[in-house]
Amino acid sequence: MNHDRPFRTLSSRVAWACPWYQVRQDVIRLPDGSEGIYNVVEHPGAVWIVPVTAEGEVVLLYHYRYTVDDWCWEVPAGGLKAGQLPDEAARAELAEEIGGEAAEWRYIGPFYGSNGISNELGHIYLARGVTLGQPHHEAAEVIEIHRVPVAEALRMAQANEISDGPSALALLLCAPYLQGDGA
Repeated sequence: MNHDRPFRTLSSRVAWACPWYQVRQDVIRLPDGSEGIYNVVEHPGAVWIVPVTAEGEVVLLYHYRYTVDDWCWEVPAGGLKAGQLPDEAARAELAEEIGGEAAEWRYIGPFYGSNGISNELGHIYLARGVTLGQPHHEAAEVIEIHRVPVAEALRMAQANEISDGPSALALLLCAPYLQGDGA
């Protein structure tokens, strides 16, 4: 299926920026010929990791998120730093968030998390044979680390108990690879 791009960018400027992302404001020509403004959150990308221990447990985070003023179940995740490859970011985030190292890595695939407002490309990884160590949380990260059986983690994702969409997606996309791990 080949489709032409229906929008044309007439001008573009950075409206706001911070160290983690920026907002680009474009003046565009719409398919009907009229002009409009479109704001795009430009993000360098991120990784989500489903960590599974040798004992067949998934390591989940119970993470307080200021943005929504709620505690959320999540898998370890984080943004790419400048010049960092997704594989490097996945290893760094696993170490930072759970003090983890993995014996085996599998790239599951990419996804867009908010393609209506952002160009962020997420990358999902399955990490097996994970050992836990000392995490290195940032000051704004309030996180509890929990080990749950694979079957329970998948049940939580299917029952909408994991409200973080990318984390639920990561678990569900990893499900076919977890059948021998207690799923």
